[in-house]
Amino acid sequence: MIDINSIKVGWFLGYRQLKRASLWSNILIVAVMLLTFMNLVAVSGILVGLIEGSENANRNYYTSDVIVSTLKEKDYIENSRDIIANIENLPGVERYSARYLASGSVEANYKERTNFEDKRQLVGSIIAGIDPIKENQLTQLSDSIVEGEYLEPDDYDHVILGAYLLEKYLPVDSPGFLVLSDVKVGDKIKIKIGENEREVFVKGIARNKVDEVDRRVFMLDSQLRSIVGRDDLNVSEISIQASEDYSPEWIKDSLEKDGYGSYAKIQTYLDAQPQFLVDIKNTFNLLGTIISSIGLVVAAITVFIVIFINAITRRKYIGIMKAIGVDGKTLELSYVFQSMVYAITGSVLGLIMVYGVLVPYVAANPIDFPFSDGILVAPFGLTFMRVAILLVVTGVAGYLPARIIIKKNTLDSILGRD
Repeated sequence: MIDINSIKVGWFLGYRQLKRASLWSNILIVAVMLLTFMNLVAVSGILVGLIEGSENANRNYYTSDVIVSTLKEKDYIENSRDIIANIENLPGVERYSARYLASGSVEANYKERTNFEDKRQLVGSIIAGIDPIKENQLTQLSDSIVEGEYLEPDDYDHVILGAYLLEKYLPVDSPGFLVLSDVKVGDKIKIKIGENEREVFVKGIARNKVDEVDRRVFMLDSQLRSIVGRDDLNVSEISIQASEDYSPEWIKDSLEKDGYGSYAKIQTYLDAQPQFLVDIKNTFNLLGTIISSIGLVVAAITVFIVIFINAITRRKYIGIMKAIGVDGKTLELSYVFQSMVYAITGSVLGLIMVYGVLVPYVAANPIDFPFSDGILVAPFGLTFMRVAILLVVTGVAGYLPARIIIKKNTLDSILGRD
């Protein structure tokens, strides 16, 4: 049993050894602890943040907090007008956007095609009819415009193309994945929905790395209804933003209690996340844990070697301390305290760097991955759990070599015999 005096003496001896150690060796060990902490937190945080960036974009630019969509066997949401009226009067709804969707195709450069044996520039797409004001209030679609301008309420015969329809933004050379080439803002393209065709101008190009946005064509909802002959006002999607005092689950439950679940699929943004994103996130989390564990082992070995060499070079000192009555447990504690000081200092510096520098910087300047704007995910609970693991591993790494040396015979230690 270790008493309080042993702890005090152990701390005093450990503190003296730290003061007498080389400044550069102390800095080096702290740097190893800092890098280990960064490896534990930042590497896995970036890997997970890559996918969480996609999840956030999917929520911000497409589903919002709750999305109401068509049932599998339907082309539109039946009883849409009643559902929208209910949504407008629901206290937890901040704003919403209703969309008309139709499967169609987009053809470009058809007027320049003189040889009809040449391959047509034709891609399949979802044509989305939107209220540009409500859509922008909900998803800030205008902020996703990378070329041209956003739609105005009177922009008939104008469309916004999703960037993934264009070779410029998605240079995929695959026969099964078609994109349009040489399409610019102001060009005229042809959209076809069923047997209906319409020539329209490209007013803008939107890109926010969400497939449901970047593979769509956006036009005024009133014009899309006229093209497809839809006069029943039944929409295909309704994205809803919850106010701060209400959860997405509450809105979903309210709509289902009113019986609208029999007309549409009602999902929170979590329910609507693509399964492949969830699977990749879990995989990256595991991968980050493995990489972090390797760094943790390297740090433990480093501390073990440093403490072992320190104890070896002080064998005579240790033997004398034992001979004058200092308990072996107290001496072991002194080395454990040394290793813990290294780990705590490195962790504190790491916390400052992560939460004071990296997290706010990456949040303001997301990492531009091809399919998402990556962020650094570092939840406090998980981070402090990893700090605790680092402290425990470092403490054990400091204890073991000290134990090996201190348990040797006192006289042999004083005389330097093996």
